[in-house]
Amino acid sequence: MEWQRDAVSSCSSEEFVKEASEVTNFLEEVEKCRRTCSAEERELSVPGDKYPEVVFLGTGSALPMKIRNVSGTLVNISPSQSLLLDCGEGTFGQLCRHYGDDVDDALSKISTVFISHLHADHHTGLIKLLYQRQRALASLGRPFSPIYLVAPAQIMAWLGQYHDYCEEILSHFNHIPNRFLCDDAEVSKPKTHSFIQAMLKKNNLEEFRTCGVRHCKNAFACSFVHQSGWKLAFSGDTMPCDAFVNIGKNATLLIHEATLEDELEEEAVEKRHSTTSQAIGIGMKMNADFIMLNHFSQRYAKIPLFSEDFSDKVGISFDHMKICFRDFKILPKLIPALKTLFAEELEEMEERREKRELRNPRGSSNEVISEQKMFRRSEVERGAKRDQEEEEETVMHSIDTKRLKTS
Repeated sequence: MEWQRDAVSSCSSEEFVKEASEVTNFLEEVEKCRRTCSAEERELSVPGDKYPEVVFLGTGSALPMKIRNVSGTLVNISPSQSLLLDCGEGTFGQLCRHYGDDVDDALSKISTVFISHLHADHHTGLIKLLYQRQRALASLGRPFSPIYLVAPAQIMAWLGQYHDYCEEILSHFNHIPNRFLCDDAEVSKPKTHSFIQAMLKKNNLEEFRTCGVRHCKNAFACSFVHQSGWKLAFSGDTMPCDAFVNIGKNATLLIHEATLEDELEEEAVEKRHSTTSQAIGIGMKMNADFIMLNHFSQRYAKIPLFSEDFSDKVGISFDHMKICFRDFKILPKLIPALKTLFAEELEEMEERREKRELRNPRGSSNEVISEQKMFRRSEVERGAKRDQEEEEETVMHSIDTKRLKTS
């Protein structure tokens, strides 16, 4: 089953550079950044520090768009092992665009996939990825082995139905339910315990931890520690969450969702997401060495609004951005050039924010306080209704899962 290579659109870097160079003052800012980066590279460059390498395949939320695809982050742990954090729709296409003719090699190295929760923009690219990985291994003449799928238990209802009514898929993975990697979990099944130990060994990890987060039901964040000492923490989708701070403590790199700008905090509460400053605040509480923001609302397709607490420990992710730990000191220095390149977009977003504030002025009047109370009350009611609906869905999933186990 060969993938259609000519169906994947290509990007001309020459055309992009030509267009960007026409932006006023952009080339000057790039030159400043280049001089600084050259000095940093001479100071920081050491042999063997290319890994881990983080490739952002999708940095937007909700729906795939022209500039930002939905969630998918590839962590190349070593030259031979990779771990994928979330696998939204179009993740395979993003791998094709990033790696080109070398995509089969990249696919063959993926041994583990972590799915944070079952919203479509985080998992619906999984089946395509699994089939293409099988094809890639066969094409390269390498033996097939199932991936380790660290995902909510409820994903088995979806995969099981696909297996029953579409194509065989269950042999492509060994499932490790997210909850079994929480600190207080008891792994009663020997098979699951053996999968966990094998997954750690395969990726040269000392530990892999998960915790429930404040988003939808059965939503998880994760952190993992490599044998060489570095630690990566990944938030998935969540409001600020102390449990995540705990498992991500002293992370070398934190990848945290920053779906909305600070002025839309109420909307972030309603949708159970984080704002830019909240994401940065979690990184500070976590004492992370560096914070990469991702999962931006598609209203910030090109660039998000910057908050006042941006520092030299914070970077912005873009689709197809590739970083390693030695880039941490360089990434914040890109911000002046980015602000220049996207000056028009930032100005438009600032204007929208000002108009929004004029329509809804902040104040301490009784009317405003009353509105805030009504908002909180309605949010609780909506949350209770949402939990009830999800509980009903879980019951149905449980029935399907039992059927799978029986068969």
